[in-house]
Amino acid sequence: MRAVLLGPPGAGKGTQAVRLVEKYGVPQISTGDIFRANIKAGTELGKKAQEYTNSGKLVPDELVCDLVKDRLMHDDCKNGYLLDGFPRTIFQAEQLDKFLEEMGQKLDAVINFEIGNEVLIERLTGRRICKGCGAGYHVVNLPPKVEGVCDKCGGELEQRKDDSRETAENRLSVYEESTAPLIEYYSKTGALKNFNADQDPDVVFAEIVAELGE
Repeated sequence: MRAVLLGPPGAGKGTQAVRLVEKYGVPQISTGDIFRANIKAGTELGKKAQEYTNSGKLVPDELVCDLVKDRLMHDDCKNGYLLDGFPRTIFQAEQLDKFLEEMGQKLDAVINFEIGNEVLIERLTGRRICKGCGAGYHVVNLPPKVEGVCDKCGGELEQRKDDSRETAENRLSVYEESTAPLIEYYSKTGALKNFNADQDPDVVFAEIVAELGE
C-alpha cells in the first residue's frame, strides 16, 4: 500500500495512521521525522536542512522532495508506506508523481479526511492539560470526572495557548491556503478517496480498509 494522508489539523489523521500502519505493515513517513533523522545522522541533505531550520527559514520544496525521495528508497518502503504531512504543495505532489513514475509505481490512494471547521475548532480547543501531572483531557471526548480537576492527582486543568480558538483558526487558514489545493489536484488524478471524519474512529477506519482492501 502506497498512500498519502490529507486533511486539516484535528481531523484524526494521527489516530488513523497508527491503525493503518499496523494493519498494512508499512512505515508511516513524515517530513519532520525525515528531517530529524538526517540531521542526527549528519547526511549532506540533513546539513542543508539544518542550515534553514537554524536560521528560522522554511526548508525549500526542492530539498524537502529530495529528503522524501531518499527516504522512499529505503528497504522498509519496498512494500509501501503511508505519507503523512507530504506532499503539502502542488509542486511537492508533482515531484512525488514524477518520482513514482520513474520507479514504475503509483499511489494506491490519497486518503482525504472531510470535516467541518466548527467541529475541528471544537476538537482543537477542547484539550486540557493538568498543571500537576501533565495528564491530558478533552472537554468533549475525554472529560474529567469533575470539571477543571484532574482525575489522577486533583491538579488544576488548563488550556494551553496553542489550543486557543485564535490559534486553531489560524492553523485551519494556513491549511486551506497551502494544502487544500491538493484535493483538487488528486481528484483529477483519480487517486483521491474522501472519508467523513466526523464519525467514530472505528467507523472511519473500517471505511478506509473497505476502500483500500485487505
